[in-house]
Amino acid sequence: MIICRLSKSSLLDLHGKWLSSFFLKWKTTKFIQERSYSLKLYAMGKFHDPNPLTDAYLPGQMFLHKVFPYRGVILQPWLARVYDRDQKEKTGSGSTGRSKSKTRLYYQVLVDEADSLHIRAENLSVTFLSPEYVLRNSLFAQPYSIPGVDYVSHEDIMPYTITDDARPITHELFDKFLTPVIEPDQSTKYVGKDALKSFQDANHPWLCLSDVYKETTENIRVTVIPFYMGNQESYNKYWWRYCIRIENLGDESVQLRDRNWRIFCNSNSVETLQGRGVIGKEPKLTKYSRAFQYNSHVSLESPSGYMWGVFTFEREDGSKFECKIPAFNLHRVEDQRIPDPSDDIIK
Repeated sequence: MIICRLSKSSLLDLHGKWLSSFFLKWKTTKFIQERSYSLKLYAMGKFHDPNPLTDAYLPGQMFLHKVFPYRGVILQPWLARVYDRDQKEKTGSGSTGRSKSKTRLYYQVLVDEADSLHIRAENLSVTFLSPEYVLRNSLFAQPYSIPGVDYVSHEDIMPYTITDDARPITHELFDKFLTPVIEPDQSTKYVGKDALKSFQDANHPWLCLSDVYKETTENIRVTVIPFYMGNQESYNKYWWRYCIRIENLGDESVQLRDRNWRIFCNSNSVETLQGRGVIGKEPKLTKYSRAFQYNSHVSLESPSGYMWGVFTFEREDGSKFECKIPAFNLHRVEDQRIPDPSDDIIK
C-alpha cells in the first residue's frame, strides 16, 4: 500500500495495518494562476515489523507516528508508569478504586519540521527554566524551549528504514545528535553521538518522563504527561509543563468548548481556572480527525501538588457532556538514572 499526501493536511487512512511497501514523501507545487496543486512522490523508506512491547527501539530509529502522521526519529527511551483510570485495582472483595499502574515504554523523539506544520499537535517542544543563577534576581521565569520534540508511546511507533537516496527527517538537532552508519547489507541506520548522551545527562531532570495518566469518558480519552521544568528558589516558585492528548474513540463527532481546572498546592491552597477551549482553540474530534494534542504550563509555591478537571464537549445535536481530566501529580524531579533500553523491568 502506497502512502502519500492527498493535500497539505491529510494522509491516506492507515487503518492500523502494518505496511511493507515504500513510504513516499509528498512534494506540492502550487500554480498560483490555476489555484491547483500537483503531487510529486519520493520514496523515503520501507516499513518493517514493530518491536514487541518489551523490546525498546534504539536512538536513531526512524518512524511514522500512528495517530499524528508525522515522521520522526527516536532520541531516548523512557520507562513510564501508566495509570489508567479505566482499569481499577481489584481485591477479593472487589475494586479498590485506585488506578492500576503498568510500566510501559515511551520515547523522546525529534519531529520533522515540515510534517509538524500539518498535524493537530500544538507546541511540540521541551521547555525548562534557565539556570537559577540567571533567575535569582528576577521575579519572572525565563523559559528555554527546544521546538520539534515530542514524547511517544511504544504502540504509536511505526518503524521504517530509509532508502539509500532518501534524506532523513529535517530538524536542526538531527546532525548534532545522530550520525549515519552503513550496515553489512549496505543499508543506512543512525546512531546517537556523544553529544546526545551529554545533552541527556545534563538536562534529564526536565527531560525525563516518569508518569502517564489516562481516563475515558463517553468515548473521549484524555492522556496527561506532566514534566518538571525547574524552580526559582529565591521566590519559592516551581514550574511544570503538561502534555495533553484528547482522542475520540467513537464515531460521533464532538467539539471541545470549555475547560475547568482545579489546582491543589501542598501549601493547602486550591485554585480554579475556567475558560473557553484550550490554548485559544476549540478542536473538533471526528472519526476522520480523531485526536488533538497540546502543551501548557503551571507554577506552584511548593515542590509538589496535583491537578484535575473536566473538559466540556458539545455533540452535533447541541447537547453537552463533561469529560474528566485524570488527576495527575506534580512533583519536583531530583537526579535519577536514565533508563537503559536493555532494562528488563517491563511488566
